[in-house]
Amino acid sequence: MKLTKMKIAAPLLSGALVFAVSAAALAADKKMNWGDKQVGEIRSGYTYAAPETRSMQDDDFANPGMVWTDDGKALWGKKDGKAGKSCASCHGADAADMKGVATVYPRVDERTGKLENIESQINFCREKRMDAKGWKLESNEMLAMTVFVRHQSRGMKMNVATDGAAKPFYEQGKEFYYARRGMLDMSCAQCHETNAGMKARANTLSQGQSNGFPTYRLKWQKVGSIHRRFRGCNKQVRATPYKAGSSEYLALELYLASRGKGLPVETPAVRN
Repeated sequence: MKLTKMKIAAPLLSGALVFAVSAAALAADKKMNWGDKQVGEIRSGYTYAAPETRSMQDDDFANPGMVWTDDGKALWGKKDGKAGKSCASCHGADAADMKGVATVYPRVDERTGKLENIESQINFCREKRMDAKGWKLESNEMLAMTVFVRHQSRGMKMNVATDGAAKPFYEQGKEFYYARRGMLDMSCAQCHETNAGMKARANTLSQGQSNGFPTYRLKWQKVGSIHRRFRGCNKQVRATPYKAGSSEYLALELYLASRGKGLPVETPAVRN
């Protein structure tokens, strides 16, 4: 995608309800430092979406991403692997243990010192606890389980840690976000910080928040992970993308989550 001359988009006024949370709640209630400057309102991609798209997300019966939530629930109770266990065997059939999990991931695993996101934690449990084969990233099974796990935190505010053991990963993600790359010599910040709310051809540029992922994109006709979105953005600026699950994308995922602190988890969100 090439950026055309930027045009200021008319603000989207939203009075719709989002899973019993007012649209006003889709903006964080505090200012935050992005780079070396302080910005004002932090906005979910929901507030940039067309009214029809927001309406689709608001209605669980119309939201196509809810199919993946249902599939994830079925997988949650399904026994797999040599240990004969399911996710429910350890965490309960109602997945109550998962409430709040989406707000703090990615996070550093104290056992390994590595940065882990929900997908890598799912595969850890499958391989070490269930003695089952890990799922491929972007597989239907992984997407469904990730959507289901994150869905348990819907409406709760993002609050990832960026200090202590997480700080080096945060700094790595921040560096990635502001680095120019590709044949178009562009950074993430140029679209999602400097020009948020502007037009790139027919698309309104959002702040690039990650609180709704995995997200059902109408363009994809299915849900996709935040790493799939990273790959798409890299390709659009004519840069060589990294693999899903790479250390580079994990760090960027943490940094994006930190930029959205205070925004509610929307999974599964719907976007254009």
